[in-house]
Amino acid sequence: MPISKKPTTGPLLQVTGLNIATKDRSLVRDFNLTMDRGERVGLIGESGSGKSMTTTALMGLLPPGVNATGSVRLAGRDEDLVTASDRQMCRIRGNDMTMVFQEPLTALNPLMKVGPQVAEVMLKHKTVSGRREARDKAVQLLASVKLPDPAEAAKAYPHQLSGGQRQRVMLAMALANDPELLLCDEPTTALDVTVQRQVLDLILESVQLRGTGLLFITHDLSVVANVCDRVLVMNRGIVVEEGSTEEVFTRPQHPYTRGLLAASDLDASDENGRLFTVASAAAYVPPSIQDVLSTVPPSVLRLKTSASAAEESRTGGAGVDERPPSSGRRHGSELDVQPNDGGPAVSTGQEAATEPIISVNNLVRTYERGRTSLFKKPGEVNALRGISFDVHAGQRFGVVGESGSGKSTLLRILAGLDQPSAGSVRVAGNEVAGARESQLIELRRELQIVFQDPMGSLNPRMRVEDIIAEPLLAPGKRVNNALQRRQVREMLAAVDLPADSAERFPHQFSGGQRQRISIARALICRPRVLVADEPVSALDVSVRAQVLNLLSDLVDQYQLTLVFVSHDLGVVRHICDNVVVMRSGEIVESGSTEQIYERPQHEYTRTLVGATMSLRAEMAAREAALQH
Repeated sequence: MPISKKPTTGPLLQVTGLNIATKDRSLVRDFNLTMDRGERVGLIGESGSGKSMTTTALMGLLPPGVNATGSVRLAGRDEDLVTASDRQMCRIRGNDMTMVFQEPLTALNPLMKVGPQVAEVMLKHKTVSGRREARDKAVQLLASVKLPDPAEAAKAYPHQLSGGQRQRVMLAMALANDPELLLCDEPTTALDVTVQRQVLDLILESVQLRGTGLLFITHDLSVVANVCDRVLVMNRGIVVEEGSTEEVFTRPQHPYTRGLLAASDLDASDENGRLFTVASAAAYVPPSIQDVLSTVPPSVLRLKTSASAAEESRTGGAGVDERPPSSGRRHGSELDVQPNDGGPAVSTGQEAATEPIISVNNLVRTYERGRTSLFKKPGEVNALRGISFDVHAGQRFGVVGESGSGKSTLLRILAGLDQPSAGSVRVAGNEVAGARESQLIELRRELQIVFQDPMGSLNPRMRVEDIIAEPLLAPGKRVNNALQRRQVREMLAAVDLPADSAERFPHQFSGGQRQRISIARALICRPRVLVADEPVSALDVSVRAQVLNLLSDLVDQYQLTLVFVSHDLGVVRHICDNVVVMRSGEIVESGSTEQIYERPQHEYTRTLVGATMSLRAEMAAREAALQH
C-alpha cells in the first residue's frame, strides 16, 4: 500500500551554520536558510561561488573527501540531514525532497525507457500499490509536464528525446511523489530560449499547484526575476546578501551583488558605451521599479501576454519579453537579404558599390539519414533550404535561431568544413562550393572561428604559445620563431592576458580566460572575417560581459567582419548591426537589429524575441502582474 506523509508544522527547511570543506580548504562557510512551504528562493552566484555544493550537501550527495558540518532540518523528518545515514537519506531523496539537474542526459539512465524511470521513483518509495498503477501514473505525470503523446514518450529512451523533453521527464520524476521541496540546479542553462521559457513556466506552474517549496540555483538573474520571490547571493562560499527579489535587484547593498546586476543588464552601458562588468560596476545605477516600467513599453508587455498564449497553443508554453534599444552600440544599414527566393541578394544604399565579403546564393545542404530498412531508401535531412544573403566588410552580422535551425551547418560551410549540396558560397573572394582542400588554404587565412566550448577546442597537451601560434603554420610557409613568439605576446596583450600565460596549459585557466586564448588564436593570422559560434553561452554573466566587450573592441581595432551565431537574442542585439533569423533551414526574417527586435514581422521571430529573457523586462512583467 502507498505510504502517506504525516502533517507537519513550522518551516519547511531550516539550514543552520552549514559549513562544507575538504581537508585543505573551505568551500561554503556559515550558510543559513529558512524556507516556508510554497516559498520560491533563488540562490545565485558565479561558478565556484558554492551554490551547487550547497544544494549537493542538502541532498546528502557530497563527493568523497568533502565533508559538511552544521544542521539541516526538513519538516516532517526527525533526522538531521547532515548526520543522517545513507539509508535514511535514500528514504528522503525522491520522496520529501527532489532535485532537477542541469544536464538531464547524464542524470537519466540511457539504457532504460523514460516511462519505467518515472515509475521506478514511485515504486522505490512505495507511493503506489503496484507496477500497473506506477506505469499509469507515469504516463499521467508525463502528460502533466506537457510532453506530446505521453504514452508514446514513455516508451522512448532518453537519447530519442530533445533536450527540453528530457528536462520535462526529469521534472516529472522529481514531482512523482509530491515532494515538499524541489531543488533546481541550473535546469534551463543548455536550452533554447523558447524551450527555456516553457520549462520555467512549467516549473512555476507545478510548484504553485502542489504548494511545493522551490530552491532555484542559477547564475541567470533574469530567470530569478521570473521565478523567485526571495534571493540569496553567494560569493566565494559566503552569502553576501539576502532579501526579496525586488529589494535585492533594485537596491543592492553589497558590491558583488551590484556587479552581478550590472553585468547581467545588457540594456546598460558605461560612459564609454561598454557593458558593465563586476570590476567596473561602481558606476552602475540599478533601475528602480518605476525606471523598469518606463523603459519597457506597454506594447512589450502586451507582446509578452500574446506571445505566451501563441506559444502555449503551438508548443506547450513560452513567455515573452523584449528589450528597449541598447545604448552605446552602433547599428549599420539594413542587411541585404532576399530570404529563400533562390535569387541573388540585392544590395541597397552606400554598400551597393562595394563587393560583399560574404555572398551566399541559393545555398542548399541535404544530408542522408542512415538506412532503417534493407528495402527502403535512406531518408533525407534538409539542413539548408536555398538561403541567400550578402555580408559587407565591417558589418556585425548576427545569425539567430534555435537548435536544428541550420546555424551550425551554415557556419561549417562558410568555414570550408562542409560542402553545399547546391548553390554558391563566396568568402573573401574564395568559392567554397566544389573547392578542394588545397584550394581552401587562402580561405582559412581570411576566416577564423571562435567556438562555443573553449576547453573542447584547445589541445590540452599543448602550451598556450603553441596553441595561439598554430594558425601561422600554414603549408609551404617558413616559420620565424622569434617573429612567432613576438606575435603571440602581442595577441596575449590584445586579449588582456599576461605574457607568462604562453608557458601554461589550458586547464590552468578559467573558462573566460580560455575563451580569450581562443580569440587570440583566431586573430593571430589577421583574418578579415571572424566567426563566433555561441562564444559566451557557457560563461558566467560577468565573464560574458568581459568577452563581449573584448570582441567588440577587437572587431573595431582589427577592422573585422563579425559573423556572430547564437540562440541568445539579447547578446546578438548588443553586438550585431544586422540579423537573419533562421528556422528549419530557412531565413524567415532579416534586417537591421532595431527592425528585428522592435518590429518583428514573422510569427517565429516574435516568439523568439518574446521568449528572450532580460532582467529589466522580467522585473517589469513581475510588477505589472502584481499591479493587476
